Amino acid sequence: MGKELIFKALRHEPLESTPWVPFAGVHAGQLKGYSAMEMLQNADYIVESLKETYKLYMPDGLPVIFDLQVEAEILGCELLWARDNPPSVVSHPLAGTTEIPCLCTLPTAESGRLPMILDAMRRTKAELGDDVALYGLICGPFTLASHLRGTDIFMDMMTNKPYVKALMEFCGQVSCRMAELYIEAGMDIVAVVDPLVSQVSPKMIANLLSDSFTAVFDYIRSKGAFSSFFVCGNATKQIEVMCKMRPDGISIDENVNLAAAKEVSDQYNITMGGNIPLTTTMLHGNQQDNMKAVIDLIDSVADKTNFIVSPGCDMPYDTPKENTVACAQAVKNTEQCREMVKNYEGSAFADIEVEIPDYENSEKVIIELFLLDPDQCAACTYMLASVVDAYEEMKDYAEYRVYKYFIKEDIARTMKMGIANLPTMCINGKQAFISLIPNKDELLAAVKACVK
Repeated sequence: MGKELIFKALRHEPLESTPWVPFAGVHAGQLKGYSAMEMLQNADYIVESLKETYKLYMPDGLPVIFDLQVEAEILGCELLWARDNPPSVVSHPLAGTTEIPCLCTLPTAESGRLPMILDAMRRTKAELGDDVALYGLICGPFTLASHLRGTDIFMDMMTNKPYVKALMEFCGQVSCRMAELYIEAGMDIVAVVDPLVSQVSPKMIANLLSDSFTAVFDYIRSKGAFSSFFVCGNATKQIEVMCKMRPDGISIDENVNLAAAKEVSDQYNITMGGNIPLTTTMLHGNQQDNMKAVIDLIDSVADKTNFIVSPGCDMPYDTPKENTVACAQAVKNTEQCREMVKNYEGSAFADIEVEIPDYENSEKVIIELFLLDPDQCAACTYMLASVVDAYEEMKDYAEYRVYKYFIKEDIARTMKMGIANLPTMCINGKQAFISLIPNKDELLAAVKACVK
């Protein structure tokens, strides 16, 4: 049974086969013809979509929703809704103030969209819970703090550390409350999803963030559920400090070498999950690309315990279902699929023509943002916001351009520029901030240094 296979992986027991968790997210709605906005506001649509996901993709584990803005909306952030992405945060209640929200604002079962979400969780548990492990995804404390505070949080980390600690403590309490509600609704695993962790140095994490995360994982364990720590971006340097926070599992995206990361997590007996490439493979690839990606992942791992195969993050809405079926087949029938793709070289983007700017002769400094998806990836959202927020002060001598890694031409440009990790900010063609969101002073200084 798939559910027990996930449990074995998170209990760090020997596995008879590799567990498979498709992070279908709003893609599940696409399978039934629902937009992201429709699905994420309707329990009937969520349950219907998850049943279709279960039927098509044969998952061992399955997230009920993938929306990191639920808590932010409850706490006063305004959201911008989209057809094919979860909503994005467009206002920050704590911008310009160093207040800490009152504990009376902690979510309850009646807050925001929670009545609908909890209903969907209970119904999905009744429909699928005997066979598949259900994941309840919550927004991690640091990303939630960023939703509330905006880009000011990155300057706070340099100039007002006590405030950051206090805000993190509050956001950790929000995470614990959400975990409690989701566990009561039948969730087997609570995944703490915090994309922005990869944008902070391990030392800063240890000093300012770790206590709150550790408290959340300890709380989930005390409630009898499993925990997983989702992070986006190049979290290679952060893996060890994440392990020290004591989650049962960690999930990474394609920016991280899974085999190398697993060598670190194995030292702490923590399960590692990931990291099928989302856009180059799942969205724009073919079935052979997806089979080969999964088989290469499985083959890269020497010790098959403490291992779950999954997409690198929330699957793009328009991912062809045949590609995800191919991933499922590669996990479930690995030897057969290995034979099918043994001589396959893979498709490529190198033949797409792109024009690189003439940085030397440009009148203005050119800032280029290479992002996964500024509407869906929180780290990308805040890297873009760091430029937008500072743009008024540098618009006379700088301009910025945004490239999105789900557009084929932008993928080709990313490859031609030699960008290995996303998000990355280039200034006049040089990689200035790699998986690191600058504060305003750092950004302005880096741009001014390039003014002719």
